[in-house]
Amino acid sequence: MYIFFDMSKVCRLTRMLSFGGCLNLIGRQRTPLLRTSSSVTMDALRTGSSSASMNVFDRSMKRKQKAWASALVDADKYDYLRNEVGSRIADRIFDVARTFPLALEIGCGRSHIVQHLNKETIDTLFLVDVNEKALRMTAEMDIPTHKVLADEEFLPFKENTFDLVVSSLSLHWVNDLPGSLKQINNILKPDGVFIGAMVGGDTLYELRCSLQLAELEREGGFAPHISPYTAVTDLGNLLGLAGFKMLTVDIDEIEVYYPDMFQVIKDLQGMGESNCAWNRKPMLHRDTMLAAAAIYKAMYGNEDGSVPATFQILYMIGWKHHDSQVKPAKRGSANVSFGDIGKMNELSRNKPNS
Repeated sequence: MYIFFDMSKVCRLTRMLSFGGCLNLIGRQRTPLLRTSSSVTMDALRTGSSSASMNVFDRSMKRKQKAWASALVDADKYDYLRNEVGSRIADRIFDVARTFPLALEIGCGRSHIVQHLNKETIDTLFLVDVNEKALRMTAEMDIPTHKVLADEEFLPFKENTFDLVVSSLSLHWVNDLPGSLKQINNILKPDGVFIGAMVGGDTLYELRCSLQLAELEREGGFAPHISPYTAVTDLGNLLGLAGFKMLTVDIDEIEVYYPDMFQVIKDLQGMGESNCAWNRKPMLHRDTMLAAAAIYKAMYGNEDGSVPATFQILYMIGWKHHDSQVKPAKRGSANVSFGDIGKMNELSRNKPNS
């Protein structure tokens, strides 16, 4: 089942539809879980979290990049990173010992997470992506699935809807990450969990340094060619500000080897992960690219002639508040000092028998 949202009609929908209603969907279907895209946008404007206040990425360009990558004949050839990260997120989902009646995957692509799950874990699943071609190419699965074409920055769902929300390698392209995390928290049911992964700040540092050095040497200055990414030191604070509790943030570094720098760039294009920042430089001179490739190989190359590309992956888990969740003890309620932890064995021996 496909559900389509045309974000270009937001202003007209604002006048036509009341907040919290249902859109008339393809095939005259009505889905009570969905709210109008206009209400999401107006909520964002009222809270000051509109992407207009943080306009780092050209979202229109990112949609075109993803559409181009999905149209490749060998598109699945470039899914190796997403498949690997998707499997690691699935492992974290399995660690939560419960079945989720209703789940949502944001920025699903060709369903790189859900292909590792089963009906014993999720009863019903909603897949959301901004790329229609990728949605149509999602793998067949046993879990009952509904596909929604919508922007990750404007999630068209009612509050307290989902038991589980997952996202893999998608949120690093949203303009308003704090606002997106808050939306995810809103659509989760109390005691629902968000499990996600996004690209971290040290990703592709080899390519970044090589391009900067080559451009500085050949052209007398450099421009940013790798998109800015979130630092791990900021992610926990962002999750906390969005209202998540019992946070877990950890890091993986995945190193992939390529024949040369040009293959790194080709694979990034095939993944739909090319730079789409507004301040990107439209082109690089040929001699600058050749110099960057030489620098890349000289600084980071292996003995077999290959070059590495490092992907720093930030994994996050956050729970929506519920009164049943474990709470920290009150300040000053401890009866053992941290200084006595090393003496625990001695203290236990001296403890009088009851």
